[in-house]
Amino acid sequence: MRRTRVKSLTKEVLVAVEAGDREAAQSALGKAVPVIQRAASRGTLHRNTASRKVSRLSKRVNTLAADSPSEESSEEESSDE
Repeated sequence: MRRTRVKSLTKEVLVAVEAGDREAAQSALGKAVPVIQRAASRGTLHRNTASRKVSRLSKRVNTLAADSPSEESSEEESSDE
């Protein structure tokens, strides 16, 4: 049951990232991280596996978040001219 929950929440984050929805991705990551950590603490996942999953998901969400503001700021700069 816990492993299924981890997989579902991981997929939710990845789907939001693929869609380019920064808010949904950050929200889904916020839900996924505690569940993944709980699965590790209860022995469902190895702690290094859990850490790796959290790291990779965070990296994807942060990359999405870093790309989005730069596009918005460049649009604002060009509209001021």
